[in-house]
Amino acid sequence: MLIAAAAQKWGVDAAVCRAAKGVVVHPASGRSAPYTELAGAAASLPVPEDVRLKDAKDFRLIGKPIERLDTPAKVNGSAEFSMDVRVPGMLIAMVRRCPVHGGTARSFVPDAALAIAGVRHVLQIESGIAVVASDTWSAKRGVDALDVAWDEGPNARVGSAGIEQRFAAAEEQGPALTAETAGDVDAALDAAARTVEAAYQVPFLAHAPMEPMSCTADVRPDSCELWVPTQAQTLTQHAAAKIAGLDPSKVRVHTTLIGGSFGRRSEIDFVTEAVQLSRALGVPIKVVWSREDDICHGTFRPCVYHRLAAGLDDDGNPTAWTHRLVGPSILKRYFPSAVPDGVVDFTSVDGAVWRAYAIPNRRVDYVEIDTPLRAGFWRSVGHSHTAFAMEAFVDELAAAAGRDPFEYRRRMLAEKPRHRAVLELAAARAGWGERLPPGRHRGIAFHESMGSIVAEVAEISVAPDEEVRVHRVVCAIDCGTVVNPDTVVAQVEGSIVYGLTAALFGQITLKDGRVQQSNFHDYPMLRMHQMPDIDVHIVDSTEHPGGVGEPATPPIAPALVNAYYAATGKRIRRLPLHPENRWRA
Repeated sequence: MLIAAAAQKWGVDAAVCRAAKGVVVHPASGRSAPYTELAGAAASLPVPEDVRLKDAKDFRLIGKPIERLDTPAKVNGSAEFSMDVRVPGMLIAMVRRCPVHGGTARSFVPDAALAIAGVRHVLQIESGIAVVASDTWSAKRGVDALDVAWDEGPNARVGSAGIEQRFAAAEEQGPALTAETAGDVDAALDAAARTVEAAYQVPFLAHAPMEPMSCTADVRPDSCELWVPTQAQTLTQHAAAKIAGLDPSKVRVHTTLIGGSFGRRSEIDFVTEAVQLSRALGVPIKVVWSREDDICHGTFRPCVYHRLAAGLDDDGNPTAWTHRLVGPSILKRYFPSAVPDGVVDFTSVDGAVWRAYAIPNRRVDYVEIDTPLRAGFWRSVGHSHTAFAMEAFVDELAAAAGRDPFEYRRRMLAEKPRHRAVLELAAARAGWGERLPPGRHRGIAFHESMGSIVAEVAEISVAPDEEVRVHRVVCAIDCGTVVNPDTVVAQVEGSIVYGLTAALFGQITLKDGRVQQSNFHDYPMLRMHQMPDIDVHIVDSTEHPGGVGEPATPPIAPALVNAYYAATGKRIRRLPLHPENRWRA
């Protein structure tokens, strides 16, 4: 349309004009015009019904590695994150929350907090008791000094062991909702030459982003401004408008840089606290969460119980597959109208429904069960646990069939050439089948999520005390048309580190309704000396673009435990691999 507008302006044939670098050019005459001059005229032209897209061989930018423009600012410290926001007249607030999830403050004595220099106000809001001060440290000291009597509510005696018992009972008793069914599973199981069954469990997980939660709000009688690192601008705007008593059009959201999120900043709890306090006090308020606040009082990747069974034919090929998942619903809390009674929360069964593998008879059931902790989106959502259970189970089927894990998967992908190519690329680049150094072992896993296909091979060693060292991870990804391959590699590397940390160490446990972990000493991250070499191989593809921020997280846990089986002969059906959170100094 821009070319057509230029051609009309110059009285030439549009077919001989070219557009590049923001300018339309008529090569024969040398005339040119920037898009900005042509936009008005172009907008008045009819929209073409049939547009021929640029051929991929002519791409100048798509598919080429491009440097990020924000890197210098992030390196030299000039980049503004939420913690860096300063607004004239701003005060800092921190909130003391009930240690038991679901509990509330019955009463509090503010005197000790108000006696601390810098503390200006102590007041109760929906989430707890807020201390407002001139600076963060004073607010933190004030929160610590508060004398609060808590009504701990119905969860005061809830612990992880009791939750697990409820899950196991619910798996047997239901009631279950059917998420997928194909063929005649029961008949196929009855006719199977052999059946294999296993149960897998994953724990609650925190997000633990580098930058804990914070939000700055300035509520005025006729407007509201927010400076917030959010994944949910519209939700944030409407929630703030409701609290401030304003039309959403009067709420302006400034999205700052985000120091990590992984789903945590799709929530608005830290936003509502800032808006409530600013409206109550009539000044700009920045709410700051400590690391302990974030680990203990955030939202969590749900704990989930998986029961799988498969029927194998005489050649060891699966002819039937059943999968029952037990866990809380994220959408039931976050977006309840999306999952009315009788409807399966698709985020709970992500990846379990429809597999690329050729298995004719399938049934996937979901048992929804509530827990005291708030279930939230976590990097790769349901795929983060379904891939672990299913790909570890596929390895068990390969062992039962006496077949190589890679070849077993490859055969099940015979009718899926795009998927098979990803699996083959990862295996080839990892040297699957070649001799490894003494003490090294490999595991492989494959999963599709967020529109992208990923296969990973983990190479590990296991010390005599069963300490696991991951030496190398090879990843192949088909994410369709790639815009910036450098970004893809970076996201895949980050996804693998995130998933590997969770698989090795990550777990949130409850005792007497309280989260037992609080900081990186008992909720550790992968350390530099534990970091494996990561080789990322991108499939050259012209398919529609898929996601790259999440799909490499799901396969790493099963690749790890499958390698552990190759090394030790022991199956890991419960994460994390090291529940005691240990690592070598």
